[in-house]
Amino acid sequence: MRRRSFLAVAGWLATAAVATLIGVAAIRWVGESIAGTPGGVVLSQEEVERALASPEPTATGVGPSSPAPTGSAPHGERRAFVTAGGTAVAECGPDGVRLVSWAPAQGYRVSDVDRGPDDDVEVAFAGPAGEFELKLRCVGREPVAAADDD
Repeated sequence: MRRRSFLAVAGWLATAAVATLIGVAAIRWVGESIAGTPGGVVLSQEEVERALASPEPTATGVGPSSPAPTGSAPHGERRAFVTAGGTAVAECGPDGVRLVSWAPAQGYRVSDVDRGPDDDVEVAFAGPAGEFELKLRCVGREPVAAADDD
């Protein structure tokens, strides 16, 4: 009877150990797929600020073969513009004005976009109340709305 109890306890412990390992592996796998980084790498405050300030998505140099982060040319001020059809964010840089982002209002869609960088950029939103177009250019280092006939 003593040997049978010992085997039952040993079997239970082995089963618990295997279940724990499987659970830890599953949590790690889910964490990697959510975070998109091996081991759920945490970025420093400086890396987060640099990524947010970057105009395009950039790699964060996680692995040994990742390229080193590079500097970018200084940009002018970012400004948001709002119409009934949607919103857009633009910034001025050395190559002219550039649309950073744009989003249609509810019930509208983007019918045309010229992202730039260029002397001027445009985004048009079409919806139930017609078409709303934003045409933007730089004055100094600040994006401004331009008249449609410029």
